[in-house]
Amino acid sequence: MPAVDSQNPNIFVYPRSTVERAERSLVCSPFNLCLFEVMGHQSVSLTVIALENGLKQGYTKRPLSELACDNALGWLIQVGVLRREVDGQGITDSFRLTPLGRQLLEQYQGKNWHTPSWRDRLSDAVTRWLRIPF
Repeated sequence: MPAVDSQNPNIFVYPRSTVERAERSLVCSPFNLCLFEVMGHQSVSLTVIALENGLKQGYTKRPLSELACDNALGWLIQVGVLRREVDGQGITDSFRLTPLGRQLLEQYQGKNWHTPSWRDRLSDAVTRWLRIPF
């Protein structure tokens, strides 16, 4: 499996299973597409996403506690969609898209998330709960 497409060094080639898992995790997450569109341009702080703030901004489907929000964002980090922002002091409470996240966001340009099937939700829940290595 090539790590980088030689024609454009900014495009990474991922295995299909990785892309499918990441996409499934995105659509099953409690977040709306607009959050990831913003993350494509700037980092977004946990405090902006959690509680009523996230619902008001249209970032979440329902109000999330900071712990639930951090756990959901942490899962998206594990599947390779997000990364934590780092500053001179170390890791912050802000998040940005990874190259994989940007590729997935491009696929949904001008579209909405597809509704996850019960199979998608079950697969995502089992993988997340068991933390099956990939």
